[in-house]
This record gives sequence, structure tokens and C-alpha cells, in this order.
Amino acid sequence: MIKAIALDDEILALKIIEAYAGKIENLSLERMFHVQADAQKYLNKFPVDLIFLDIEMPSKNGMDFYNSISQNTKVIFTTAYSEYAVEAFSINAVDYLLKPFSFERFRSAVEKVKTGNETDDVHYLSIRADYKLHKINVKDILLIEGLDDYIQIHLADQSRITARSSMKSILEKLPAKNFIRVHRSYIVPVSLIKTVVNRNIHIGGFIIPIGETYKDMVMKIVSR
Repeated sequence: MIKAIALDDEILALKIIEAYAGKIENLSLERMFHVQADAQKYLNKFPVDLIFLDIEMPSKNGMDFYNSISQNTKVIFTTAYSEYAVEAFSINAVDYLLKPFSFERFRSAVEKVKTGNETDDVHYLSIRADYKLHKINVKDILLIEGLDDYIQIHLADQSRITARSSMKSILEKLPAKNFIRVHRSYIVPVSLIKTVVNRNIHIGGFIIPIGETYKDMVMKIVSR
């Protein structure tokens, strides 16, 4: 089941998305928002797989909003403006729906998300670093640390791989059900979050702080 939310400052646009979403199996439109701050609060507490997101909004541009969220969430942009298409796909948007769009066009976009969810079965991560292509078993990853424009992958054998990448980009390559971002600078395997002490996660010899934005999702995992 794909869990989705929709954010658009136009109520009519939200009603159209709601009607279309109701016709698609395995798509659950959990909530709709016309205020960005409300959508942000929801995303801070609840994981979603997909956002239907308008671009031209009164407060923050939809692309800026998407880049600001911490979740590894896919996005389908819904907009009346064609000039943002190139920029949308440069940030790995699943699709770009130009208003007014038909149900068939909407369904086609959602089908791409279903195909993309196959990444949940990823067992290896391919990373280019030090002029080599590294094939990493995701089970060997202890944590991923963000270092400005680079990431450092800490492995179970105590080795480290440093590569040029953003945290958002590397998170999109990992199986979403197995990894979680717990801080703007840290991604960890869900299976290794056993206890939280003073807002810190202990993994091996590492003490990893939990960011304010991520604490609710982390505590839900610990309390399972």
C-alpha cells in the first residue's frame, strides 16, 4: 500500500486528487493539506511514501518545501506551470502532472511509484568512490554520516567509504523500510535502533544524536 498525502493551496485541486486517488488500488491518500506548515507537522510525525505537491504556493515554493523535508518520500508535482519540469526531474520527481490532468495521466504517474517501490527489496548498494565502484551489502551498513557535500558509510568491519553525495540522494537508494534518517547528518538501519539514551542512539561504538525533526519517528520505532 502506498501511503500518500497531498499539498495544494487550491481546495478544488485537492478534491480532484482525492477523487482520483479513491479509484486506485493500493493507494491510500492519508491526508490533504492546503497549508504547508500543517503538512510539515504531519510529515514530522508520520512516514509517507508519496506526496502530491503543488509548486506555486503563497508561502514556500513546492520544490523548496520538498527539499526541506527529512523523509525519504517520493514526489509527484501537480502544477499549472510547465516551466518547472526540468527542475522537477533534476530532484528525482516521479512525475510532473500539468493541470488540468486526466485520471489516466494521474494513474500512470502512480504506477511509476509502484515500480519504484521495488527498491524496498534492494540488497546491495553501488557507490562510486576513490575511482572505483563499490558494491556494499546493505546489511553491513552501521550508519551513514553526512559531511557537507560528501557522505561517509561506516561498515560492520570498521571500514569506511567516503563518496560525493547528498544525504537525501543516498537515502533514496536505500530500502525505505530498513533505513531511517535520525538527524540531518545521520542515517541508520532501523534494525540497529534498540534503545535511546538522552536523545542519543548507541550503535557499536557510535553515539548518534537524534535531531528534533526526527525524534517522533525514532521513538515510534523504539516503542514497537
